[in-house]
Amino acid sequence: MTIKIIGIGDNGKESLPPLYETFIDESECLMGGERQLAFFPNYAGEKITIKGGLSPLVERLQSETKNIVILASGDPLFYGIGSYLSKKVDAEIYPNVSSLQLAFAKMGERWQDAVFLSVHGRSMKGLAQKIDGKEKIALLTDDTNTPEKIAEYLIDFNMTEYEAFVAENLGGQDERTGWYQLEELLNKTFSPLNVVVLKKVSPSPTWTLGIEDAEFFQRKPEKGLITKKEIRTLSIAALGLRENSTVWDIGTCTGSMAIEAARIAREGEIFAIEKNEADLENCYQNMKKFRTDFTVVHGKAPDHLDEFKDPDAVFIGGTAGGMEPILDICCQRLNENGRIVVNAVTIENLNEAVNGFKKYGFQTDITLCQISRSKPILNLTRFDALNPIYIITASSKRD
Repeated sequence: MTIKIIGIGDNGKESLPPLYETFIDESECLMGGERQLAFFPNYAGEKITIKGGLSPLVERLQSETKNIVILASGDPLFYGIGSYLSKKVDAEIYPNVSSLQLAFAKMGERWQDAVFLSVHGRSMKGLAQKIDGKEKIALLTDDTNTPEKIAEYLIDFNMTEYEAFVAENLGGQDERTGWYQLEELLNKTFSPLNVVVLKKVSPSPTWTLGIEDAEFFQRKPEKGLITKKEIRTLSIAALGLRENSTVWDIGTCTGSMAIEAARIAREGEIFAIEKNEADLENCYQNMKKFRTDFTVVHGKAPDHLDEFKDPDAVFIGGTAGGMEPILDICCQRLNENGRIVVNAVTIENLNEAVNGFKKYGFQTDITLCQISRSKPILNLTRFDALNPIYIITASSKRD
């Protein structure tokens, strides 16, 4: 018994080299989507339509004794079923030209420098920080995340420096391609079989780590409830974030910590919670301004934390009392080698945090930050002190 996964284009048999056709002709069972199987009306063996999840398919393949060919769109290993199936069963992969490769050929542009992402069967949550500032982005779409929806999303985050190339039915009889301004995609219908390439045609705004406090929407620009730039930078460093980290921000307020985290953990997930509705509105505005798209809920921790994915890093900037139950949940659900960072203003909160971490055997490091900023006074300069902050960094002991 052999299993071969063969890529096929939208033009059916015409996209297949003779060797691939021979594999199909010699097989005893042909599997694929309805559209792919329709290219082989005279196939002599058994035809099986793949529908729903892939787990039932894997179970069948593991017990089959026939020679099987599975048809997949384009390159089966490029956001296709090939990568999943090849880990479950012994299969040979025979790729075709991918739809995105064809799209770049139609554009007449190189594609080795592009960022490749898929919103096919996936939420667009987090897309903003993944693509922000990138010169060229290729997107696989579906009938929900259409070119129109992608344009709406980008405009919502003010990412209007991009133009879009939409390629429909590539390789098929109804092939159509074209360049569009984002606004031109609104209220426009495309074939379900399309890909979108975004190209930056004007500069993007840039922000480095440690965004200036005044850049954020907040209740009071001078004395607002925001983790100050210097403390924010030190706290972000203490979290030890990676590109794919899952992060909780408890008491997010303006969202400054969550935003800085999202711009580092672009391939990860950020979850934030805030009890004050007015601060939450500022957070939403800051998310749009700084092009970060993460999950933020209105509530008071520890409520709603059960809705969040287990974290690699947790920042606790404000608890409004009741730190113990929050620490209990954070310590219990923290992923291996993760970190929890607490900002405390009072020695009582410092003591509560340290004792809470001791209960779970966590190692702690404490930094007392006493920061002053220069201020002009006539033609002279003086220093204005910020509130002292304790930064408590905790990590679990691992054998």
